[in-house]
Amino acid sequence: MALLDKHSLIERNATLLLVGSLIVVSIGCIVQIAPLFYLENTIEKVEGMRPYSPLELAGRNIYVREGCYVCHSQMIRPFRDEVERYGHYSLAAESMYDHSFQWGSKRTGPDLARVGDRYSNEWHVQHLIEPRDVVPESVMPSYSFLKETPLAVDLVAMNLKANRAVGVPYSDEMIDNAAADIRAQADPNADTSGVEARYPKAKLGDFDGNPQALTEMDALVAYLQMLGTLVDFKTYDETAGER
Repeated sequence: MALLDKHSLIERNATLLLVGSLIVVSIGCIVQIAPLFYLENTIEKVEGMRPYSPLELAGRNIYVREGCYVCHSQMIRPFRDEVERYGHYSLAAESMYDHSFQWGSKRTGPDLARVGDRYSNEWHVQHLIEPRDVVPESVMPSYSFLKETPLAVDLVAMNLKANRAVGVPYSDEMIDNAAADIRAQADPNADTSGVEARYPKAKLGDFDGNPQALTEMDALVAYLQMLGTLVDFKTYDETAGER
């Protein structure tokens, strides 16, 4: 009875209720957050993960700029229906260099976490120019202007520096060669040894169908083609998504 009286007193006193709520929330935050300060790394390192190449990073920026994340998630949950449709469930480490990450479950279009290598460059270009030419039921708008828009490369080094400031391990060598790498990756006639050494498994060659021009279409397709291709998922438990 006395306990009920005290509870009633707190409920009827706004100040006591506010103070009590703050205490409870503070304890919850401490329990959740404090252990993280004692862990060397909260994300398991996964073999194969690397920072985005300058061209891929430029493509990702375009992806975010155009709001592609509004309709397409990049987070496959460990459920059987998702694993069978999209591929291996997403690993936390796959987003370790994303600022901001592309998680979510809102899918007007399919999840793109494993779209890399699933379609040809030509398919992606046509899909972006006129989606209904390849997916008749699509409600996606046309992004044909990307093929006509030159890719700005003058600030690419600064972009890498900005990402390094928030923890992405871009080296001085990567930053110094950023402008050359962004051009070489999309040029089928260029020497790509430096790009391949700095960014293993980077997709190389002409992406937009016009090797004479470096466009925003090149960058976006390069980004899409690398999604889900860096990690060898054969080393993971293939049955995890069925549990």
